[in-house]
Amino acid sequence: MPQRIDGSGETIRFTFEGREIAARAGETLAAALIAAGETTTRASVVSGAPRGPYCMMGVCFECLVEIDGVPNRQACMIVAEPGMSVNRQKADEVAA
Repeated sequence: MPQRIDGSGETIRFTFEGREIAARAGETLAAALIAAGETTTRASVVSGAPRGPYCMMGVCFECLVEIDGVPNRQACMIVAEPGMSVNRQKADEVAA
């Protein structure tokens, strides 16, 4: 399980699938989710297999999530903000 460096910034909170997640200021959603043990952000539109953060630099698009009702957002490219509502990407929302 990935661990954070102790004392590495102010703690902020957002929700993922209704669960409160703690993140450090400046941390991406993907990093915060991985640190919280959440590794699945969506299901494959082809097979239904679980998908989650992989490249962590915006290339693979495996970490798509819905943020505050807006689908198709890359969790690895979005900095966590207090009060964000994040949900797993639904297969029917993936951009064609």
